[in-house]
Amino acid sequence: MTNAELNALKEQYVASGAASPTPVFADRAENAEIWDADGRRWIDFAGGIGVLNLGHRHPRVVEAVKAQLDRVMHTCATVMPYAPYVQLAQRLCELTPTRDAARKALLVNTGAEALENAVKIARAATGRSGVICFDGSFHGRTFMTLAMTGKVMPYKNDFGPMPGDVYRAPYPNPLHGISDDEALAGLKKVFKTDIAAHRTAAIVIEPVQGEGGFYSASTYFLEQLRALCDEHGILLIVDEVQSGFARTGKLFAIEHSGVAPDIVTMAKSLADGMPLSAVVGNAAVMDASGPNSLGGTYSGNPLACAAALAVIGAIEEEDILARSERLGRALAERFSTWESRFGAVAHARHLGAMAAFEFVDPASGEPDPALTQAVCAKAREKGLILLSCGFYANTIRILVPLTAEGSLVEEGLDIVESAIAELAG
Repeated sequence: MTNAELNALKEQYVASGAASPTPVFADRAENAEIWDADGRRWIDFAGGIGVLNLGHRHPRVVEAVKAQLDRVMHTCATVMPYAPYVQLAQRLCELTPTRDAARKALLVNTGAEALENAVKIARAATGRSGVICFDGSFHGRTFMTLAMTGKVMPYKNDFGPMPGDVYRAPYPNPLHGISDDEALAGLKKVFKTDIAAHRTAAIVIEPVQGEGGFYSASTYFLEQLRALCDEHGILLIVDEVQSGFARTGKLFAIEHSGVAPDIVTMAKSLADGMPLSAVVGNAAVMDASGPNSLGGTYSGNPLACAAALAVIGAIEEEDILARSERLGRALAERFSTWESRFGAVAHARHLGAMAAFEFVDPASGEPDPALTQAVCAKAREKGLILLSCGFYANTIRILVPLTAEGSLVEEGLDIVESAIAELAG
């Protein structure tokens, strides 16, 4: 079928709240390239929103999924378990930098589901109910994770009252006038105005905000956050759904700080396109809830587990962490030239290959979301899939697969540059 034919079906049968505004349809993909239903080639700088750090259809992942498909496709892990589930749980417990060496894992399906379960586990382990998150955060689209998410539009606007006992503190963002110490003071104020520390089960933070704009929390802030949690018996949950699995040059972004959380959530590039997420934490914490209190019908599907094991093997054996660092440096260099050339480009930043820059009004320095959307649209006209994000919707984020060839990355960056030149040059 053609793009036009498929788009007509989408308009008739797919709920508008779930439908993409893009009128083209992926037909096949390889590494960092997609071909649509009409045969047009696209360069992919979105990576399925951070899902494809190893690219589309990484050969090792495809082979692992096919091999597992010939053995077991589904039993439900709580009905009859299977080797890939426990093997992956072992590897994740070996690799995840939580505080205790004794760790356990829970496998589920999505990032939101991982965060939901992390909160359930924290409440069971502490006997408390309060959860504190941060402005600009994104934790998912289920009701609990919507309550945790620190941005209204478009996620929360239409859906009425959110679950209770979720509170919000300022995320440290010097660019927007919030220093580390001011953010810490704001968090302590939450204990005075919204929920007492002794009723707080967990503080949940993205070490690098994803949807919020690729802002990084400093080592100092994370250390102070760890100390505050320890002082009050609060569990520290780190959300690595978008920042994990090599995007920042470490397996997990929190490793850059040396701070050890109690629980880590992960998803997206964990299985390179297969639906899978995980919660990994200190063993005593993870065991706090009763039998059959966690899990789900499809949680830890055998095919997805096989994919994740292949992902871990590829990251370890194919120099992916170093590739992330090299890609990050290349992106930073290009961003720097744009900041020098274009008055509308500002605030370039990166941690490994988790890289972004912003569009601002050259005269006032205020965020320019209209230009941001125009550049993304112009890039699509030129055959590049590009994503925006940010609290003010003025950030361009780069999530090109870490396995992309350097020449392809440069081709994509050339498209971005030409779009900026046409619209803001």
